[in-house]
Amino acid sequence: MAENQTDRADRKKPVAKKKDRAAEIANTFEWLITAFILAFVFRAFVMEAFRIPTGSMADTLKGAHFRLRCPQCGYQYDHGFVPQSYGMLEDTIPPGPVSIRQRTRCPSCGYHIPPGDKVPVANGDRILVLKCIYQFQEPKRWDVIVFKNPVNPSENYIKRLIGLPGETIEIIDGDIYIDGLIARKPPQVQKELWMPIYDHDFRPVNPNERAGFNEHRWQPPFNLDGSAWKIRDENPTTLLLDCPPGEPSVLTYGAPSANGFAATYAYDEMYNYSRMPVASDLMVRFYVNPASSEGQIGITLSKNGIDYKAWVDLDGFMTLAKINDGRETVLARKEVSSPPAPGVYTLVKFANVDHQLLFDFDGNELSIDLGQLPDAMGERSEPSPRAEIFGAGKLTLSHVALFRDVHYTGREGSKPIRAVEGSPFKLNEDEFFVLGDNSPNSEDGRWWGQPTVASRSWDPPRAGIVPRYYLVGKALFVYWPSGFEFPWPESLKNSLIANSRQNTPIRLLHGIVSLRWIPNVGQMRFIYGGSSEKAEPPPQQPEKK
Repeated sequence: MAENQTDRADRKKPVAKKKDRAAEIANTFEWLITAFILAFVFRAFVMEAFRIPTGSMADTLKGAHFRLRCPQCGYQYDHGFVPQSYGMLEDTIPPGPVSIRQRTRCPSCGYHIPPGDKVPVANGDRILVLKCIYQFQEPKRWDVIVFKNPVNPSENYIKRLIGLPGETIEIIDGDIYIDGLIARKPPQVQKELWMPIYDHDFRPVNPNERAGFNEHRWQPPFNLDGSAWKIRDENPTTLLLDCPPGEPSVLTYGAPSANGFAATYAYDEMYNYSRMPVASDLMVRFYVNPASSEGQIGITLSKNGIDYKAWVDLDGFMTLAKINDGRETVLARKEVSSPPAPGVYTLVKFANVDHQLLFDFDGNELSIDLGQLPDAMGERSEPSPRAEIFGAGKLTLSHVALFRDVHYTGREGSKPIRAVEGSPFKLNEDEFFVLGDNSPNSEDGRWWGQPTVASRSWDPPRAGIVPRYYLVGKALFVYWPSGFEFPWPESLKNSLIANSRQNTPIRLLHGIVSLRWIPNVGQMRFIYGGSSEKAEPPPQQPEKK
């Protein structure tokens, strides 16, 4: 009797195991389906990944591009890759190096790099977009937004949000005006939009190359002749000054070989450089090392024929002043928290941007609001902007660099231009206005024609605007800038390329070898937006005598 019961129990065990396995498989499928649904919901309503296809937002966000390094000074920069210009289909990323077909220009030393170099093409930035955020909060000016292209709603566009419903937009001298007042960029956005003009840390190895630097031989872009300033022989990236504390000496930026103040982009082709307007919102940055507490160090930025000066007396006072028609007016002055320490390098920055003067010395900030009306900095005049460094005493400067602000442009030709000077553009309810950071090379609200189709059976929107119902989300983070290939031997890659046309497995292997799977961690970054509120002027500092 016991043996029969044991036999029956033994016969039942496999059945239980089969049931358990079936339950496990069903449970696994249930979790997979749940995970798929959650992923679908997350992608549709919370966050989605996008790839930047073009350079209209460069250098903030980059489409397909060449990573270049100036062969003269070593400065690294990016230049856009347009597949159609190379006989390729739109949105094509070639697996191997491509010969560059046009000249490029170094944004620092001005060296013209001839075409012909074979360079790999880097993919566009991959970004995370926070979707449905605008269902819960209003879009903010200076946000980088993704939206349906009003002219072709089947594709997505990415631009910077400039105008909000009910506002009147006008671009004057490269700046944005909202209802007649200049719109100022938040600090983090402004930091992203500074463009290099010259960096003294990068000096050409062969400055005597004939006509190589903006069609001239290279020379330091400072008027050293007759100045007490010198370039240190053992370290040409530093500038030295040794003069009496009461006799300032001046360095003025500019030389035939130097990059000018035109609103050019190294990312773009050079054929239209000569037509670019002059950008007069500038910033100078350097580190100063005083030998003693006697003397001063300062910067002059000129706009519309008016000089704006910022300086630090080495005994511990910061000053902002304006010089117009030979008359100097002190605008603001304050004592720094800790005077410059001899033998220590200290950061100095001075910017003239969006009708503000912003002076920073080792974290001590002094600023002044010059007004928000278009003529707040005087009527526009012919004199080109000017940047100078002046000082007295014994000083050493390092990491000297000059930058310009983003400059929103119009375009020559017969196409209608909206929101530019003399043609303000009024937004209605639920209408937004967008621009690309790469202003000369961006199809945006200035140029769009009248849409003939619309999404979801709505009527086509008005020309030049993004309707609220076309908003997709806010760009949040660059999670995968174009990575790097593994450094495979060139002989292996060339062999795969030679045999890939007629051998499918080798073609697949070549595709795997060409993957850029090494992450470019240094370029992973947040994408900063702004505020929908009108910019408040910075507090004025009381003058101290």
